Amino acid sequence: MNLPNKLTLLRVILVPVFLFFYLATFLPSYTKIIALAIFVIAELTDFLDGYIARKYNMVTDFGKFLDPIADKILSVAGVLVLVVDQIIPAPFGVIFAFLMIFRDFIMSGLRLLGANKNVVIMADKLGKIKTIFLFITLILGLLISYLVSLSISASVINGLYLAFYILLGITAILIVLSCVNYLFNNRNLITTK
Repeated sequence: MNLPNKLTLLRVILVPVFLFFYLATFLPSYTKIIALAIFVIAELTDFLDGYIARKYNMVTDFGKFLDPIADKILSVAGVLVLVVDQIIPAPFGVIFAFLMIFRDFIMSGLRLLGANKNVVIMADKLGKIKTIFLFITLILGLLISYLVSLSISASVINGLYLAFYILLGITAILIVLSCVNYLFNNRNLITTK
């Protein structure tokens, strides 16, 4: 349990804490800003654990296993609360969540095929860009949710919603493109015996 792995484990532990504060309607409305802060901290652990692991040569099999799972749990939790709160209208939220989960299944399958052939599939540039856009989008959505609970002026909220939906669309495109890119770049794993 080196430092990067502890940070990854912390991210997993922070997800139910985030969900509690976001969904705790029996508490004051400012709990949503606490949930947002927890989400941001959890997201920062994602960037820190990878950076520390690579810089100080602390990459472990446990970290390779847990890090993508922690990322998925955090991002799916973020999308689901925004759908529940209707920040993302349900039909679009379901489609968006489906794209995320579908891509993750594809990636898990590719990594499993790679492991069987002693090939490590590392995150590529497009995948990293997708991750950055995803978490910026989710953070903006969580911020909107908090501001809506404060009854901020409609013009401000509408402007934020517009930015949010644009980011959501770009992120959905990046999810699809990064999936296609991984499949294309690793097609030899699928086409060879």
